[in-house]
Amino acid sequence: MITREQIPSVLDHPVYDPDGSKIGEARHVFLDDATGRPEWVSVKTGMFGTSESFVPVKDATVVGDHLEVPYDKSKVKNAPNVDVDAGGHLSEDEEHRLYEHYGIAWDESWEQANRSGEGGWARSDTEGRTRPAATDRGADDAMTRSEERLHVGTERQEVGRARLRKYVVTEEVQKTVPVRHEEVRVEREPITDANRDAALSGPEITEAEHEVTLHAERPVVETEAVPVERVRLETEEHVEEEEVRGQVRKEHIETDGPDRRRDDR
Repeated sequence: MITREQIPSVLDHPVYDPDGSKIGEARHVFLDDATGRPEWVSVKTGMFGTSESFVPVKDATVVGDHLEVPYDKSKVKNAPNVDVDAGGHLSEDEEHRLYEHYGIAWDESWEQANRSGEGGWARSDTEGRTRPAATDRGADDAMTRSEERLHVGTERQEVGRARLRKYVVTEEVQKTVPVRHEEVRVEREPITDANRDAALSGPEITEAEHEVTLHAERPVVETEAVPVERVRLETEEHVEEEEVRGQVRKEHIETDGPDRRRDDR
């Protein structure tokens, strides 16, 4: 158990479990109504310290610059959520729920606290065992007012994938190609002195046949694969403005005196 003198060295300092895992930061220390001894400590947990869990300090110890509690991190984070009333007190029902969560026997603890003699550490003129929640920030009379700050950051995460996929399509292509062919044409030439000997070299009157081979061109189609371009994927970053909202808590300090004056902050 920690003492009242150790409270300043606990507040706003890390809280660790028995395995050395950090649970969070000590936010408040709650005192017992009857004895004024520290009984509970609230620990800020979560990514931005937005959650607050209660841990009993009966078996806690101050080690160096941090507080070590005999409960693992998950046990503390899963503790019941309790509300502290306007007077900074835990109700008996809420304290009972916390006792059950941490496996502390309520009746046995109550009997030991009210035992006669020094063993009954909760013996007092105060009736009942309602636990007040008082935060002791030091030996002086000053009170520290705290506020939560909203810290916003970014994290990089995968939102999708893009890939290149190549597939084949068939298209109809039409082109005009000039083609040549041969045709038969009959040429007649008169007998002249130049061709008279060739004309009279054969028989005078006879039948004859002469054959001519005709040729023609036809279109021939063939394809070849040629590279036309290279394609790759690249990424580029775009910055957008996005609004983030969150809730923060602030402590208010007020004073009440005989003259009924009040100072709110």
